Amino acid sequence: MDRIRIVGGNPLHGTIPISGAKNAALPLMIASLLTDDTLTLDNVPHLADVEQLIRILGNHGVDYSVNGRRERQQGGHGRTIHFTARSIVDTTAPYELVSKMRASFWVIGPLLARCHEARVSLPGGCAIGTRPVDLFIDGLRALGANIEIESGYAVASAKGGLVGARYAFPKVSVGATHVLMMAATLAKGETVLENAAREPEVVNLADCLNAMGAKISGAGTATIRIEGVDALHGARVQVIPDRIETGTFAMAVAMTGGEVVLEGARADLLENALDILRGTGTEITPLNHGIKVYRNGAGISPVDVTTEPFPGFPTDLQAQFMGLMTMAKGTSHITETIFENRFMHVQELARLGAKISLNGQTAVVEGVAKLKGAPVMATDLRASVSLVIAGLAAEGETVVNRVYHLDRGFERLEEKLGACGAVVERISG
Repeated sequence: MDRIRIVGGNPLHGTIPISGAKNAALPLMIASLLTDDTLTLDNVPHLADVEQLIRILGNHGVDYSVNGRRERQQGGHGRTIHFTARSIVDTTAPYELVSKMRASFWVIGPLLARCHEARVSLPGGCAIGTRPVDLFIDGLRALGANIEIESGYAVASAKGGLVGARYAFPKVSVGATHVLMMAATLAKGETVLENAAREPEVVNLADCLNAMGAKISGAGTATIRIEGVDALHGARVQVIPDRIETGTFAMAVAMTGGEVVLEGARADLLENALDILRGTGTEITPLNHGIKVYRNGAGISPVDVTTEPFPGFPTDLQAQFMGLMTMAKGTSHITETIFENRFMHVQELARLGAKISLNGQTAVVEGVAKLKGAPVMATDLRASVSLVIAGLAAEGETVVNRVYHLDRGFERLEEKLGACGAVVERISG
C-alpha cells in the first residue's frame, strides 16, 4: 500500500497547475446517461474516483474514449473524454461498484429519466458521517417515481416517465440537487427545486445540461427551474477548475511560507475561503491566469471558521484549515455543520504535536510553536491532505499511510508540491 513521505521545513515557491474539479467531473460524467449522443468533457482530472465512475458507467453500457494524458505525467492540462450511452444495457448499479464511491448512487436520476427504471445499491464512500439518501428518494418520489428499498438497493420505477413538480429540499444537498436536476430535464412539465444547492459544481452541471438541450434557469441560486424536454443531445463542456484543490494548495503555502501561483484557479469559486485565509496573514492576489498566494514567514494569525453550504466556507476545506491553525499564534475555533463525523483527522494531527480539543461540533485548536514529524494514517480524502499540509511544516519526517484516499481527489499531489521545493515522495508497497 502506497505511502507519502514528507520532510518538512521548506517554503514553497513556483507554479502549481490546478486540475479539473472532481466534484464537477463526476456529475458531468453521469449526465452522459441522459442522451444517446456523445458528451465530450474537457479538463477531466486523472483520479481514482473518475476511473471508478468510468467502470460504473461502462456497466450501464456507456462507451468512452480518452484524448490526452492517461497516466500521471507532468503538465497541468486534464484529459478530454468522450462518453456515449448509445443504449442502456443494464439499469442496475451493483453493490460491488457503488459501495466504493458514494457519488455513483447519482446514476439513479438519469436512469429513471431515460429508462423509467433503476436498481441502484445504497452508496459507500468516505466514512465521514451517515449522509443518508433520503433527500434523493423523497425528491424523485415527488417527480412521480415509485421507490422501495429492497435488500440494500433502491428499486425505482416511473411508468410513463417522470412528471415535473415543486420540491423544497429540507436541507441543502449538493448531491440531491445534481440528481433531481438531471432527472427533471426529461420529466413532463416544469420542475421547481427550492432550497437548492448553489455550489459552482451545480452551475457547471446546469450549463452542461443546457448545452445538451435542457431548459434550466436559476442555477447558482436557491431556486432552480427546469422545463422538461423530450430528449437531450450531445455537447462539449469544460470541467471547472477544482476550488478545493485551489484552497488546499493555498493553505499549504500559508503553512510553509513562500510564494506560489495557482495556475488556472478561479478566485470567484471560493471567495469566502480566500477571505478567511487572508485573515491568517496570507496575501491572496487574483491574476488573469490564476491566483498568487504569498506569506513572508511571519506568524499565522488564528481565525474562527464555521463550515456552511456555498457561498460559505466549504466543509471540504475544514480539515486543511485545521492543519493550518495547528501552528497559529493563538486559539481558533472550527465548527463543522455539514457532516457529523468529520473530525477524524484530529487524533492524527495530535500525533504531530497539535493541541486540539473537541466540544461537540466545534474543534478548539491551540496553536503550537512547532510540529514534529511522525507516522500518521489517512482516514478520508480531505483528512489525508490535512496531514500532508501539517507535515510540510513539521520538523523531521512525516509518513502518511493509506494514501489511496488522496488518489481519489488529488491529481499528482506529490509532484505538484515537489516542483515547488517540498521534500515529498511516494513510497510504493
